[in-house]
Amino acid sequence: MIQSINPATNEQIKEYKSFSDAEVEKRLAIAQTAFASWKKTSFETRKKLFQQVAKHLLAHKQEFAEIITSEMGKPIVESVGEVEKCALVCNYFADNAEKFLKSEDVKTEAKKSYVAYEPLGIIFAIMPWNFPFWQVFRYSAPALMAGNVTILKHASNVSGCSLAVEEIFAKCGFPTGVFQSVLVAGHETEKIIRDPRIQAITLTGSDRAGATVAKIAGEVVKKTVLELGGSDPFIVMDDADLEKVSSMAAVARTRTAGQVCICAKRFIVHEKVYDKFVKLFKEKMEKIIVGDPLDPKTEMGPLSSESILKTLDEQVKKSVEMGAKLILGGKRPDRKGAFYMPTILTDVTKGMPAYDEETFGPVAAVIKCTSAEDALNIANDTKYGLGASVWTKDKKTAEFFVNGIEAGTVFVNQIVRSDPRLPIGGTKASGYGRELSSFGIKEFVNVKAVWME
Repeated sequence: MIQSINPATNEQIKEYKSFSDAEVEKRLAIAQTAFASWKKTSFETRKKLFQQVAKHLLAHKQEFAEIITSEMGKPIVESVGEVEKCALVCNYFADNAEKFLKSEDVKTEAKKSYVAYEPLGIIFAIMPWNFPFWQVFRYSAPALMAGNVTILKHASNVSGCSLAVEEIFAKCGFPTGVFQSVLVAGHETEKIIRDPRIQAITLTGSDRAGATVAKIAGEVVKKTVLELGGSDPFIVMDDADLEKVSSMAAVARTRTAGQVCICAKRFIVHEKVYDKFVKLFKEKMEKIIVGDPLDPKTEMGPLSSESILKTLDEQVKKSVEMGAKLILGGKRPDRKGAFYMPTILTDVTKGMPAYDEETFGPVAAVIKCTSAEDALNIANDTKYGLGASVWTKDKKTAEFFVNGIEAGTVFVNQIVRSDPRLPIGGTKASGYGRELSSFGIKEFVNVKAVWME
């Protein structure tokens, strides 16, 4: 059985029965049949269906937001925003997929030569709980607009979200089998990955999960796209507007209770403004309203589970034992639920969990740097390479970081976020492949070269 637990109360929302092997097999067979016809549909047909999905999402955004918040704990305001963003990505690929996948003529000695983009088949998606709607629409909108079909294995704690998304596609007129969910445990995904009807796999999750999936997929020679963990640097130079930067830093570290791969986690601050930044940052973090995630005034809800909280608390305690200074938080409040207070650690150095590991929660590690060069070295001193943000008024300094940071995304004077118009993905242990934009839609197509005499 699969349980959905409300992390704000630690009470069970619902219990779901895991799919049997026969049920999974049935869905694979339906998906394979659906692909045979779906790949032949016109872009215009797919476009109209996704436009209908976007309208449905917006019309029922409060309802869907409450499912998100109840299952994984983010504030209701964030959940509403997540649903709205899902509608945005649906409309974006509805409007642009045909243009992105248009055949491209190539001049050769042939009478005609060109590159065509064709769908692959069934895409198997393994998605996380932190953005239970957005992560699904982020991959499925481009994959389905390209003519693929998909089977989703969502994180078990958001099974309600998984089934809700499946129902959205069905209600909006998508043919049976184009989008399906399966409720199975993590260890049961290997059999699905190995099934010959699965053509590619996309996963968003930890680097450990990514390595496991990549190994299995590699053994059966299947394409994977992996968006994994991050320990994103937030670099503050001595010419930055500290009042603004400290406010943005608090938002960057506490949205979704800090449980975002592209959240700022290591705050690398120039020594000239270090003390002032820490003072302002603490003031902003202290003002974050922690409470009932269904209350519109709440700015930060609970962590998604007790296990996530335990891991985070151990990282904080060990870092303090190793010499980090706890200047804010570092504990859970006196209330029911998996809540953890906004936390700031200073004097963080290499070797501490807060420096070396991904802290998936509202814990900020503040690290002092002496120069732009020193900041860059610290920023790159991680196995991860997902996102980074840089705060400076100097254009040359900004370009220095943009060109030198080892990450898939660099934002200057803005917090890192995903946008359908830009590709998102990582380097190093943060994975490979891209989602969103023209790059994302081309991950799951056969790039076919054609030569005609």
